[in-house]
Amino acid sequence: MQKVSVLLFLAWVCFLFYAGIALFTSGFLLTRLELTNHSSCQEPPGPEPLPTGHQGEPGACWMASRFSRVVLVLIDALRFDFAQPQVSHIPGEPPVSLPFLGKLSSLQRILEIQPYHARLYRSQVDPPTTTMQRLKALTTGSLPTFIDAGSNFASHAIVEDNLIKQLTSAGRRVVFMGDDTWKDLFPGAFSQAFFFPSFNVRDLHTVDNGILEHLYPTMDGGEWDVLIAHFLGVDHCGHKHGPHHPEMAKKLSQMDQMIQGLVERLENDTLLVVAGDHGMTMNGDHGGDSELEVSAALFLYSPTALFPSTPPEEPEVVPQVSLVPTLALLLGLPIPFGNIGEVMTELFSGNKDSQPYSSALAQASALHLNAQQVSRFLHTYSAATQDLQVKELQRLQSLFSKASADYQRLLQSPQGAEATLQAVIAELQQFLRGARAMCIESWARFSLSFLLLHLLAAGIPITTPGPFTVPWQAVSAWALMATQTFYSTGHQPVFPAIHWHAAFIGFPEGHGSSIWLPAFLVGANTFASHLLFAVGCPLLLLWPFLCESHGPRKRRQTPRNDAEARVRPEEEEVEEPLMEMRLRDAPHHFSAALLQLGLKYLFVLGVQILACALAASILRRHLMVWKVFAPKFIFEAAGFIVSSVGLLLGIALVMRVDGAVSSWFKQLVLAQQR
Repeated sequence: MQKVSVLLFLAWVCFLFYAGIALFTSGFLLTRLELTNHSSCQEPPGPEPLPTGHQGEPGACWMASRFSRVVLVLIDALRFDFAQPQVSHIPGEPPVSLPFLGKLSSLQRILEIQPYHARLYRSQVDPPTTTMQRLKALTTGSLPTFIDAGSNFASHAIVEDNLIKQLTSAGRRVVFMGDDTWKDLFPGAFSQAFFFPSFNVRDLHTVDNGILEHLYPTMDGGEWDVLIAHFLGVDHCGHKHGPHHPEMAKKLSQMDQMIQGLVERLENDTLLVVAGDHGMTMNGDHGGDSELEVSAALFLYSPTALFPSTPPEEPEVVPQVSLVPTLALLLGLPIPFGNIGEVMTELFSGNKDSQPYSSALAQASALHLNAQQVSRFLHTYSAATQDLQVKELQRLQSLFSKASADYQRLLQSPQGAEATLQAVIAELQQFLRGARAMCIESWARFSLSFLLLHLLAAGIPITTPGPFTVPWQAVSAWALMATQTFYSTGHQPVFPAIHWHAAFIGFPEGHGSSIWLPAFLVGANTFASHLLFAVGCPLLLLWPFLCESHGPRKRRQTPRNDAEARVRPEEEEVEEPLMEMRLRDAPHHFSAALLQLGLKYLFVLGVQILACALAASILRRHLMVWKVFAPKFIFEAAGFIVSSVGLLLGIALVMRVDGAVSSWFKQLVLAQQR
C-alpha cells in the first residue's frame, strides 16, 4: 500500500467526522437565521395606528421620546451582589461581610435619598456568559447562538438590527470609550471613539484609566447624544485575583467614584444606565450558566423622577434583553427588528403624580408596540425558516390577536376600563414571555445527519492482515491516557476553567493588539495532551518489538538431504531479526498496519465524541445543558480535530523516518553485496 494513499484515506475519514461534527453543531447548538431586516420610523410595527400623535415631532418615532440623552456605563462582570450593601443578611445565618460588598455605596445612597429617581434590578443573563455574546444581546435584544462563544476573541460585525444602528440612522451622535471589542462589532458607527485593547486580563488599569481620562471632558463638551463607556477592570481583577481579593474592593471603589462624578454632571433630559454584562464565579471566571455568572447588576437613574413608587425591598429580576426595547422607546427610536425582549413597564408609568389609569395606559401602549414588533419578527422569521414550533407559534399569534383586539377596543371606550386595562397588560406580557421562551427552546435541535455520517465513518473496515497488529485494548488505553492527562493537568471541559494565564507565558507585558498569539497559547495549553498522544500514537506499532527478548533463538530447520541431516543437528540456534529490522521483511504490511492503527484511533475518538453528542441531544432540555453537556461537546469536538491533525502528522513523520531507514538499509545491503 502506497504511503500517500494511506494518508489520503485517513484524511478522508477525518473529513467524514468533521462533516458530522459540523452538522451536529448546526443542528444542536443554539442556532438561528440572522435576519437583516431593520425597523424604521416610516414603517410602524403593525397595522394599528401608533399610540400617540407625536410621530412627526423631532425626537419621536413609534413613541414620543422621554429622554434626549443616555449615558450607558458597562462595567464588565459587575455581578449583582457587587451592588449590595456592606452587610448581607441571609435568613437563618449571621451577617456576612465580604470585601466586595458596600463598595458601590453611591447606588444605595441614591436609592435612599431619591427613591423615585432610581432603581436597582437583578439582570438575568442568558448563557453562555461571554462578553461578545452579551454585547450582542445588549444591543440587538436577541439571543446570540451558543457557538458564538468561539468568536469571543475574534468578533465580527453585527449584521442584525441593533440600537447602535438605530441611533446612527436617527442622526444621534454616539461616543464610545473602552473595550475594543465594540470596534469590530460596530465598525465606523461612532462619531468619536477611544478604543483600548481588552485581552490582557492581567492589566487592571489601562482601559479604566483611559476611559476616565476622556469621560468627564467628553460629558462637559456636550458633543454627544449617547455616551457609552465599557470598563474592564472588574472583570480583569476577577480573572487575576478573584472577587474576594482586596484589589476587587479597590476597583469597585474606583467605579463608585466614577458613578458619583457622572451623577453630578447629569442634566434633566439624561438617563444614566449602569449595567454589568455578566457576573463571575467564586474564582472570578465566567462563561457558564451558574447563578453567580448569569446574575448581573442593572442600575437606572435620572435627575427627574422616573418611577411612580419607591423601590421594592427585593430588586426585581428582569431579563437582560429587556433593556433593548426599553431604551429604544425611551429615546424615541424604533425597537430593533429581531428583539425578543420585553419592555420594563415601570419606566413608562410616569412619575409619582401620575394617575393610575394614565400610568396603566402608558404601560399598555409600550407593551403593545413591543408585542407588535415581536409578532412581526416571528412572522418574518417563520416565513424564512422552519425553526419555530408551529403549534406554539399559532397559539402565541392567537394570544396576540386577542390582546391587540382588546387593546383597540379599550382605546375606543376608555370609560370604566381600568380592570380591562390590567387584563390587556397581562395578556401582552404573557405573549412576550411566551415568545421568548419559544425562541430559546426552538433554537436547540438535534440533527440525525451526524449519526449517519458517524456510522458511515465507523463502518469502514479496519482489520488488515499482517504481522503488525496493535490490539484494541492498547489503542483504547492510549486514547484514555490522553483524556486522563487533560484532567490531571488541571483542565476541565467548561469555559470558566480555561487557563487564560497561559496566554501570557513568555509575554508578561501582553501582546499588544494581537489576538492570534494569545489564542494559540491558550489553545496549545488546553489541548496539549490531545496533540502529544495523537502524534505519538504510531509508535504503538513498535511496542511488540520492544517487548521481545534479545539474543539468539532456537529455530527448527528441515535438512535438505540425508548427508546434511547426518552432519547437522535437528535444531540449531539462529539469530532472528529484531525490532525495526523486521520491518524490512514486509514494508507493505507496515503501511497497512499504520492505516489500521490510524483507523482504530479515530474510531475510539469518534466513539467518545458520539457519546457526547448523544448525551447532549438526549438531555438538550436539561437544566444543565449549557453548563455541562454543550461545553463538553465543544471541547470534545475541538479535541478530536486537534487529535486527528496530530495523528496525520505523526503517521507522516513515521513514514518519513521509515523511508529514510529503508533507503539506508538498501545502501547497506548493496555495500555488503559488493
